[in-house]
Amino acid sequence: MRVIGLAVILAVSLGLLPLAEAQQPPKIPRLGYLVLAPLSEIPSPERAAFLAGLRELGWIEGKTITIVYRSAKWNAELLDDLAKELVGMKVDIIVVAGTDPLLRAAKQATSTIPIVMTGASDPVAERLVASLGRPGGNLTGISLMIPELGSKRLELLKEVVPRVTRLAVLWSPAANAEMRVIQAAAHKLGLTLKRTEVRNADDLARAFAALEKEPPDALTMLFDGLTTGYRGLVGDFAKKHKLPTVFGAREFAEAGGLMSYAPDIAEAFHRAATYVDRILKGAKPGDLPVEQPTKFELVINAKTAKALSLTIPQSVLLRADKIIE
Repeated sequence: MRVIGLAVILAVSLGLLPLAEAQQPPKIPRLGYLVLAPLSEIPSPERAAFLAGLRELGWIEGKTITIVYRSAKWNAELLDDLAKELVGMKVDIIVVAGTDPLLRAAKQATSTIPIVMTGASDPVAERLVASLGRPGGNLTGISLMIPELGSKRLELLKEVVPRVTRLAVLWSPAANAEMRVIQAAAHKLGLTLKRTEVRNADDLARAFAALEKEPPDALTMLFDGLTTGYRGLVGDFAKKHKLPTVFGAREFAEAGGLMSYAPDIAEAFHRAATYVDRILKGAKPGDLPVEQPTKFELVINAKTAKALSLTIPQSVLLRADKIIE
């Protein structure tokens, strides 16, 4: 009887094994989210757009997906270590919330974990991908075409302020590709560039001091993940010294700059969620074409124009996507 009883128990136990396995909760994917700017409890417009894109595809943070955030808090020298930390945590995908310096840090940290970019400037020229159509390797996502738009911004500045001949350019090495485009465009438009490299807040202070000694006719700051953090300071400086400005991110115009012409960055973050979804469902990043923006925004700060005693031509106003009154 004991033998029969043991046999019955064994049979029942074995029969329940498939049921127990079926009841195992599914593995929750884990994303690494690498960003240069400090993180706040209230998501930035870009992060909010990314999270909204995930939700639309069924990925709910804290429920169906886990996101591990790592911020360098404007300290670019920390990026390499933060990227390595995410790799050590064996995340399923690394989402790079920024431009080329973050991408290079992630790319150096891993050649196997998929990387989704949200705003590369020119990933082919920077040798981050083989091509836009077939990126290869472990990286894909969104390219913002930042360098190509540099010449357009200078044309807009010259159209609005024809008297400009001396243009101050604040930039960091992360914007090398855009600087090359800017130099060629300036030559065609008869502009003399005063270039000042800005890597940190001390460089920015020195740049301001030099510009006060030799005032330019106008000012621009090339876009990258670091310079966006200085938009308020640059906007205040330009207003104080009555300098017309043009930038590659709408945040600069909203912070008091005269104009910005740029892709819709929040939309790029929203689209990046699609890449996460496809990779989690089995797609290889190297087979997913890099997308380029289809929507560009011209933002004009009418309040700043009034403070500068500038009249924006009607031809430019008609092209504006947003006018800040």
